[in-house]
Amino acid sequence: MFLLCIANTELSKIPGLSAAGENVEAIKYTVPSDAELVYWGKCLTSSSLPVDPEGHPTPAILTRAAYEEAQFPVMVVRTGSFIPPACPYVEISSTPGANPLERPAVIEAKRIYSWAKTLGHNISAIEPLVVIGESIPGGTTSAFLVLKALGYDGMVSSASPKNPTNLKVEIWKKCCEVYGISEGSLRHKGLDALSLLGDPMQAAVAGIAMGSFNRSRVVLAGGTQMLAVAAILRHEGYNGEIEIATTKYVATDKTANFADLAEDLGIKTHVVPVDLSRSAFKGLSDYERGYVKEGVGAGGALWYATYLGLSLDRLTDKIEKLYDNLIKGALQ
Repeated sequence: MFLLCIANTELSKIPGLSAAGENVEAIKYTVPSDAELVYWGKCLTSSSLPVDPEGHPTPAILTRAAYEEAQFPVMVVRTGSFIPPACPYVEISSTPGANPLERPAVIEAKRIYSWAKTLGHNISAIEPLVVIGESIPGGTTSAFLVLKALGYDGMVSSASPKNPTNLKVEIWKKCCEVYGISEGSLRHKGLDALSLLGDPMQAAVAGIAMGSFNRSRVVLAGGTQMLAVAAILRHEGYNGEIEIATTKYVATDKTANFADLAEDLGIKTHVVPVDLSRSAFKGLSDYERGYVKEGVGAGGALWYATYLGLSLDRLTDKIEKLYDNLIKGALQ
């Protein structure tokens, strides 16, 4: 089963921090639109496809293509979004994450984690493989903050080729002043770090994974955001195998430290060598130039489809056709 955990964080309202939307106002519609695109193949909450400030389309297209071709089961889990999606979903929380510069980020972290753990336990009774993705604009920054608090000195990725690393570091330094913390000062306190600095998606994914581990194979679908989830699990005492599937765009991102962080955490990684360089659409071919990279569980969904026997060539063709149809539909 593929689970998509959707959420928001007030961090995404900081100008220049998130590229998961055409502008700051549009970002709140990205999350429900991503879920709808994966579930229905079209957006209902918004009349347009989610794009970054340069017009590159959401990676939900990659996820939808994998779903259409492989026909694996999909569940949307609302874990704290501004707007609910117009599709069937399970709700764990409707409260977005706060800006940790103003107040603790996820005051319900332990409750969300507990409920999600129960959900994971129930899913694992019927699903031998649980793949968990996310959609949360600004989530790489909350991931960075949690990783720093737990003692990991590495930079997270970004949906833009111009990773706003200086801004992320500045936010971290201000959080240190606000809460009297430093790098590694919350080591062995995964949920405390999450509650203070993280986002509700992290709490839900960590809980679902922890609840599923005993009976199912669990694969976290994403990039550096899922490394933060893995770090939370490690610092809550989980020492078993953790797997992350992501795109090559994250793994080869020179502005981030995906491989080093994964090694530090003892993570087994699956890097999907998707190639969109021959796409007729600049919005897709620019993925090869560092735009978008990952999100909406794209890497994990593509991995899932190949695990079920599909070729990447077939999936790439589907991505192209799906985007073509979405563009034509928007022009009608």
